[in-house]
Amino acid sequence: MPPIIQIRGLTKRFGTLTAVDHLDLEVAKGEIFGLVGPDGAGKTTTLRMLCGLMDPSEGSALVAGHDASKESQAVKDQIGYMAQRFGLYQDLTVEENMVFYADLFDITGQTRDDLTAQLLRMTRMEPFRTRQAGRLSGGMKQKLALMCTLLHRPQILFLDEPTNGVDPVSRRDFWAILYQLLKDGITIFMTTAYLDEAERCNRVGLMHKGKLIRCSTPEVMKAETGTSTLEGAFIKTIHEVEGVARS
Repeated sequence: MPPIIQIRGLTKRFGTLTAVDHLDLEVAKGEIFGLVGPDGAGKTTTLRMLCGLMDPSEGSALVAGHDASKESQAVKDQIGYMAQRFGLYQDLTVEENMVFYADLFDITGQTRDDLTAQLLRMTRMEPFRTRQAGRLSGGMKQKLALMCTLLHRPQILFLDEPTNGVDPVSRRDFWAILYQLLKDGITIFMTTAYLDEAERCNRVGLMHKGKLIRCSTPEVMKAETGTSTLEGAFIKTIHEVEGVARS
């Protein structure tokens, strides 16, 4: 089976700054892939190019069989994208926000009602369907954002640091939802600042100064670097790269 995401030489420059530098990567269907790295490593820029929201300076990305740059609308029909600051309407209720996003995807009638009920059950948000989004906790807001992203049944879910600033219990609940989505066949490509979350991914890619400097399963990554933790593996890899760069 061909990869559902196929990236070749993907590069993005902003003037003299190279934010993403000749990225090569493949992601299999039904995989959860985590992209990690320091702030400014190029993670969000990579995600935006894969979602067809930003054109690359060089290279290409095939997402669900479509060129993310040349066929951006076809890509957007197949994906869900949850940015770090998702556009929830604070004065609308949970249900009203879902209806609004369903209308954007032209999902109406019984189909919309069934999907809304299913997502509310899955996220355990049924008791809060009439609460205004502005009165939700951080974890509940992230659940609502995820539900709105899932309304059109995407093949691939792109998440940009979805649990950043969320309490540990809400993070655990969020991951339980992600695992359920994996069982349903959805591919998940996420960036995260939490290494314990990276441990839960099938594979992890470490970005540093726009380059993908290591990519493997968490277990293999730790074995290759002779470390007992993913944090140790990342630190050792970055030091190795910086050492080569200085020598």
